[in-house]
Amino acid sequence: MTSLFYLLLVFLAIVILLAVGRPLYQAILGGLCLTAVLYRIGPGEILHLVGNVFTHWGSLSVLLSLYLITYLQRMLEAREQIKLAQQDLNGLFHNRRVNAGIAPMFIGLLPSAAAMILCGDIVKEATDGYLEPEEQAFVTSWFRHIPESSLPTYASVLLLMNLADAQLPPFMLAMLGPVCALMAIGYFQYLRRLPKDPGTPVSTDKKADAVHLLQHLWSLLLIIAVILIFKVSVVTAVLLSILLCLFVYRFSFREVKGMVVSAFEKKLILNTFLVLVLKEFIQFTGVLLLLPQVISQLPIPPFLTFAILFFLGGIISGAQGIIALGTPLAMASLQGGIPTLVLLMGMAHAASQVSPTHVCLVVASDYYHVTLGQLVKKTLPNSLLFCTFILAYYLLLRGMM
Repeated sequence: MTSLFYLLLVFLAIVILLAVGRPLYQAILGGLCLTAVLYRIGPGEILHLVGNVFTHWGSLSVLLSLYLITYLQRMLEAREQIKLAQQDLNGLFHNRRVNAGIAPMFIGLLPSAAAMILCGDIVKEATDGYLEPEEQAFVTSWFRHIPESSLPTYASVLLLMNLADAQLPPFMLAMLGPVCALMAIGYFQYLRRLPKDPGTPVSTDKKADAVHLLQHLWSLLLIIAVILIFKVSVVTAVLLSILLCLFVYRFSFREVKGMVVSAFEKKLILNTFLVLVLKEFIQFTGVLLLLPQVISQLPIPPFLTFAILFFLGGIISGAQGIIALGTPLAMASLQGGIPTLVLLMGMAHAASQVSPTHVCLVVASDYYHVTLGQLVKKTLPNSLLFCTFILAYYLLLRGMM
């Protein structure tokens, strides 16, 4: 019980540091230091555990994937492929609702807070005069983040798969239900209030628009297809897409060299690295072996305990933080499996949409000149509705499997 109490102290330390405004990397560093002190992890063991992140492919691949995905993002930005894809969508569907919802989802294939600005331009154009600014901010943020719930272009998904030692294809297929639920919630709440006619000329060649859409998004679709069909690693799939882009878009050596540096987002890489180190520390303590017995004694079902933990913890630390802290515990207590992964990811995703540590929410609020509180007020009821769906969906999956 002492070991579990120490783990609780570590968790509380991280939560408190985040609550007082410390950035995620500082909060995780604080947790690491406290873990080393409480569990008496010596300097030699600390170096060994940190080294495991680089020597174990599962952990190293997460860092490599994030860098390669960011590099691909820089390539697509340089050739305006995402912006052109939005224009193709407008010609293909000629529907204001599609522009406001689907276009941000396509942009959401790329993991960048800066993409919120492009999403904002699209949603604002499609919804001006029909939605209030705080409603526009909600639509922009909600739809732009739907891919973040299930695609391996995001750190939270990669981290969850790594911590759970799970395969991506079955997880992505199981997440189709939650993705549809997210789309339905956003649509029935706001998008159905928009007229369909976007006020632009009707395309005279929708077949060409469809072809152009595939031409502008092929590099992203290729990653997902290769992972699902051939079951290769994310690193391999993204690297293949990058190599093809080099030839297809005819990048010069100067461009390639410049993106090598710009694609290294220090904050993202550092946060992810520290989270992986924390995982090694927690595994080293052996405390996870004690948790199932304790969880089974609580007066509520274990799955509900972790659902609440991931939602409340995710609000404070963001999806990536709570996934790092809670996934090993949940997998040990709930006996893992796809239903558990869906439950954890769904609750973490719902929490991230109202988390003050989520930088994208700040960007969306600033873009529409509304407060973060106004955006959270619009989002919270929808996040809770999605949580209800996730709990029911988890029970359904568990019954089927």
